[in-house]
Amino acid sequence: NKISEIQEKYNKLLNSSDALSTLKEMEKNYVLAMTEASSEKLYQLHKEVFLKIAGMQRDVYELMFRKGWYCLEKAEGTKIADKHQMLDKEYTSIVD
Repeated sequence: NKISEIQEKYNKLLNSSDALSTLKEMEKNYVLAMTEASSEKLYQLHKEVFLKIAGMQRDVYELMFRKGWYCLEKAEGTKIADKHQMLDKEYTSIVD
């Protein structure tokens, strides 16, 4: 019936959203682990797992986007320019 179909679609959306959030958190944690790795071998191990997780995260995002479950915000030109300027300042402060 119609209610069951709606519930099933909603459950898929929630599961996908939870998976996407979890994978994003895992990516962040593996980047941190890579920066703190005590040896090259450990770094490479973390990097390998990170790349697999990043691929899975992208696949989940692409699926959600195709299904219309993840919509992108249309950014104003000024918002993009402001963000670029902020990042440029941060980069310059690091490099100099």
